[in-house]
Amino acid sequence: MPTGRPQRAALWTWRLSRPRTSRRLLQQPSLLSNKVGSSRIPETTVYGSSHLIEDPVTAEATVGNEQQGRVLVAEVRSIEGIDVDGVTGWFAANIPGAVPPLSFELIAGGHSNLTFRVADGGSHAWVLRRPPLGQVLATAHDMGREHRVISALGPTDVPVAPTFGLCTDESVNGAPFYVMGFVEGRVIRDISAARELSLEQRRAAGESIIDVLSAIHAVDVDAVGLGDLGRREGYIERQLRRWYGQFQKSKTRELPAVDATYEHLLGHIPAQGPATIVHGDYRLDNCLLDEDGCIAAVLDWEICTLGDPLADVGLLQVYWAEPDQAASALVPAPTALEGFPTRKDLLERYAEASGRDLSDIDYYVAFGMWKLACIIEGVYARYVGGAMGSGSSQTQSDMFGAQVAILAEAAREAALRIG
Repeated sequence: MPTGRPQRAALWTWRLSRPRTSRRLLQQPSLLSNKVGSSRIPETTVYGSSHLIEDPVTAEATVGNEQQGRVLVAEVRSIEGIDVDGVTGWFAANIPGAVPPLSFELIAGGHSNLTFRVADGGSHAWVLRRPPLGQVLATAHDMGREHRVISALGPTDVPVAPTFGLCTDESVNGAPFYVMGFVEGRVIRDISAARELSLEQRRAAGESIIDVLSAIHAVDVDAVGLGDLGRREGYIERQLRRWYGQFQKSKTRELPAVDATYEHLLGHIPAQGPATIVHGDYRLDNCLLDEDGCIAAVLDWEICTLGDPLADVGLLQVYWAEPDQAASALVPAPTALEGFPTRKDLLERYAEASGRDLSDIDYYVAFGMWKLACIIEGVYARYVGGAMGSGSSQTQSDMFGAQVAILAEAAREAALRIG
């Protein structure tokens, strides 16, 4: 039997107590986002080449020939990453209502977990997630962990896709995978997609992303069975040592700003309050938006753990760029358009919703910039070393290299302001 609570292949409806998130979760292949979508998606919603970091936190864990900056779509009987016979048999045995034959589309690939659309001979469709192909870091692509988190959050006020099952038998498909439902919505990955939003939708997206983050941090981890998801104390120190160690292994050049910022941040860690769920990569393009601009589902829980909730807030600030901001994780940044709330607006809304003291938020912003600089240096190193394959370009490589330097210097300057 699949792991996870039983689900039906039917209409999914959010409880009416969720006023700020989408109440519609549809399993219809014609109503898909570019994250869990179909080939019928408008051009403006596909992954844009301006998006420098496809999934930065897991980018370093995958080695192989990969393509960046665009959705990969294929619909064939033989598809890399899917054992058609094995997966079809598993669906028939474990997913209620699945009617063979099944068809498969790779709708998101690259550095992070592979995401496939699976449709049956009837009217049902699902999403299948599995680790990337090639050599990967197992802890960065733990399907059981991601499935567990999403399943546990299902009954809460956090909008997530419904889960259908987990397969840990690698003989079925060569790697573990889990299955979840389709969610109607769109992903705003670049400025062209953001331009398709009205001013009202942009405002709603900014307000909703904070309301949902507050809901994530308000989850009673023990009550939902996630109390042992990670250590509750010392989160920032562990993160600093982890990412600095990764940086030391992958760096292609000397970057004194990274070294100096590491030492400064390590010596000025704020006192951590009660631990909460930490998404770890919370940003606009890891969310699906409904037609009003509100969040329909939060995606990519693969590095979720327990820790300091302000780390999520600080990282969101880094991604939430404003006009004329040089140190941005996304270039050009969607949130720099008119209509999106400012970073100050987001902080004020989070403080009001969560009741948390944000007097140390500058530390967490500096930490977020520094962490991204370390991660992107690893991606840049793979370009320099030729690990990205023949499809990569010198322009892409140069963009990554320049972005590391910009973020590292911005992190150093931000860190110096905290004391």
